[in-house]
Amino acid sequence: MLQIDLWKRCVIWGLVGLGLLLALPNAFYSRVETHNDAVAAVEAGADPESVADKLALWPDWLPSGLVNLGLDLRGGAHLLAEVQVEDVYESRLDSMWPEVRDLLREERDSVGPIRLQDTENAELRVRLVQRPEMADEAANLVRGLGRPVTGITGAGSTDIAVTTDGADVVVRLSEAEQRATDERTMQQALEIIRRRIDEVGTREPTIQRQGSDRVLIQVPGIGSAAELKDLIGTTAQLTFQPVVSRTSDGNANPGPGNEILPAMDDEGVFYNLERAPVVTGDALVDAQPDFDQNGRPAVSFRFNPTGARKFGDYTAENIGNPFAIVLDDEVISAPVIQSHIPGGSGIITGGFTVEESTQLAVLLRAGALPAGLEFLEERTIGPELGADSIEAGKTACIVAFILVLAYMAASYRAFGLFANIALIVNVGLIFGLLSLIGATLTLPGIAGIVLTIGMAVDANVLVFERIREEMRTAKGPARAIELGYEKAMSAIVDANITTFITALILYTMGSGPVRGFAITLGLGIITSVFTALFVTRLIAVMWFERKRPKTLFQGRALRLVPQGTTIDFFSRWKLWLGISGVLILVALGSFGVQGLNFGIDFKGGTTIRTQSTEPVDVADYREAIGDLGLGDVTITEVFDPTFGPDENVAMIRIQAQEGSESVSPEVIEEVRNALQQVVADIEFTSVESVGPKVSGELIQAAVIAIVLAIAAVLIYIWLRFEWQFAVGAVIALVHDVALTIGIFSEFQIQFDLAIIAALLTIVGYSLNDTVVVFDRVRENLRKYKKKPLREVLNVSINETLSRTLMTSVTTLLALLALYFLGGDVIRGFVFAMIWGVVIGTYSSIFVATTMLMWLGVKRDWSKPDANAGTQFADAEA
Repeated sequence: MLQIDLWKRCVIWGLVGLGLLLALPNAFYSRVETHNDAVAAVEAGADPESVADKLALWPDWLPSGLVNLGLDLRGGAHLLAEVQVEDVYESRLDSMWPEVRDLLREERDSVGPIRLQDTENAELRVRLVQRPEMADEAANLVRGLGRPVTGITGAGSTDIAVTTDGADVVVRLSEAEQRATDERTMQQALEIIRRRIDEVGTREPTIQRQGSDRVLIQVPGIGSAAELKDLIGTTAQLTFQPVVSRTSDGNANPGPGNEILPAMDDEGVFYNLERAPVVTGDALVDAQPDFDQNGRPAVSFRFNPTGARKFGDYTAENIGNPFAIVLDDEVISAPVIQSHIPGGSGIITGGFTVEESTQLAVLLRAGALPAGLEFLEERTIGPELGADSIEAGKTACIVAFILVLAYMAASYRAFGLFANIALIVNVGLIFGLLSLIGATLTLPGIAGIVLTIGMAVDANVLVFERIREEMRTAKGPARAIELGYEKAMSAIVDANITTFITALILYTMGSGPVRGFAITLGLGIITSVFTALFVTRLIAVMWFERKRPKTLFQGRALRLVPQGTTIDFFSRWKLWLGISGVLILVALGSFGVQGLNFGIDFKGGTTIRTQSTEPVDVADYREAIGDLGLGDVTITEVFDPTFGPDENVAMIRIQAQEGSESVSPEVIEEVRNALQQVVADIEFTSVESVGPKVSGELIQAAVIAIVLAIAAVLIYIWLRFEWQFAVGAVIALVHDVALTIGIFSEFQIQFDLAIIAALLTIVGYSLNDTVVVFDRVRENLRKYKKKPLREVLNVSINETLSRTLMTSVTTLLALLALYFLGGDVIRGFVFAMIWGVVIGTYSSIFVATTMLMWLGVKRDWSKPDANAGTQFADAEA
């Protein structure tokens, strides 16, 4: 009986209503964003009356969560930084030297005189000059300085490991302490970076830990990656160190436990300092821009009680001696202590401008980064490019939406309208979920939504085609609808789980925009299944209860495949496999001869996107920057039908510079100045740099992701079907991936990280098709127990052919809209998707099933597989 309980109807409409309510703020993005900024200002202490007009823009009782816009949509700067955690080991051991020295000096009678040895490793090496035989005893004494490791993983361990090496006592941090130090260093670095960025007041910065020692920093609205590096890249390590002597020789031997540092303002002046500081910037509680007694910009500071006590004790004991104020390995000043300085406050003077003193105060207030940062990846996206991307994405989504809605209505009439309503709900639910989890929407994420629009109809098409079949045998339309949903369930679940597995692998292995694409794809799969199995079904049931039709799917409608086709897909199976084999050989040959045109994601280097009102002259551009000695430089003009007459865009790709992870901001500025000599109004709308270290890791991660996706699919299909089905599906996948890589190699289309996302999505889409066919094959093998395998395969493909082509065409409609209207930034990505849909549809029909016929399958799953591999002879029949 076709019915849905009232409580189920309430739950379905309740979930739909909740999802659409969560998505609602995105329809009024600028108003809600302004309201949210005002709420944040009030929480920070602003007067509510001063922002009352902004607070009134959106009701407080409505949800106000928004989908964050990524840098490629809003503009801003992106950095991937590696924290040099090993630096902390050295500074920790350096700070232990005075303690070790004082301890062993007290035991001078037994161990004799000692001397600190220079070493390049993260260790403290102390030599017993006259009594090397006492090294073990000295080591035991030093072990007493060890303290328990603070951390769960280091429970019961001490923070130092002390060994002997001949006459030397060697002190290192224990492995447990190194792990604990790494964790503390990363947490401190994240917090300090966050504080420094918050000081500037930017909106929605993203600061996340990646892996064990990396930090991802994305700040919308900031001018450039160089500006962001200036803000967070300075370690601002402030120390107060005793002065041993002043010298003009920067290469002089400082002596054990000392270091030579240059003066910040006096060129050629150096100071020999004791390496162990009296007080560090960690003891600072405040720093403010100020002026000295002569009215020159300065920075005033104040220590916490512990730092104030240490500073006061030192100044009391060293009146008449100089001490150095050191910032990031440069001596700002080295005043002589005139008197005891109690209270823990003072002032730093130097050749500052007002801006420099203000920035230094910001850095000192935020605290010192515990270790240096190495920038592995940096990207700058101009706000104009982001606005263009949003506009292009909107247009593509709207056009794709209209095309799919019209196509479904023309194909299924009333049921097509039900699917269209569910499709609108589906997109709303995606945005509701994205808002709920605070996800960031990127340009590939928009592509994921457009792809979802195309693929969301697949589950509906499976059901509708099944209902159409059941109308020929079922007793009445009610039973046909019920059986249609019941029998389509297995194919829908299997097809979407395989695609969801791909999305999970994409999310796990990917980063940045690729991960954003995986999120929208994964959420799209969940909402698509929900709307197809519950929302569309509920609408159909409500319509049936009201209309009580005698028949379904009658009248003229758009059909790509006639009813009851009996095409023999295996009459030319050798031809199909031959064509595939030749194409794969061509693809492998092209790949072997000319390889892929790797983007900077995989090669490392810098890509600059330029825009001007004057036409692009590649020769002039090349001549302008030819004298800069940048090595391999590629300049191409970007053509796009969406560009206006004054939008002339070029891409300049510069190889990674020797001895550097990426092209420096100074070199980029030189390129800008050189090009402005040729084109006065030229603008850099985006600058992206990837270091060789990251690019190598990305290649490895990409290969692992593809292998994992194929392996996961192999296991899943093996568990759900039989090993022959799994092997056939995987061969079809390898076929699709090989031909996609081949076409990128043959036409030298840029191959970057987004294309890997496309490849994995192709894997998911091709699987979707293949699993639907295999599901019908499995059903028909039980239904037609006496038919030869070849006939069963032909029947199954013919029965699912209408669904296969319907899904492919709807997906292609969405992708073509994105290809022509979505802008040039993701055109390569969308091209890979279009090619993948075409080749995936082909392989599902001709490759996967042919391999299944060749391998053979069991006809009765309750008996041993006696006939597997014997059906290939049927191909000749």
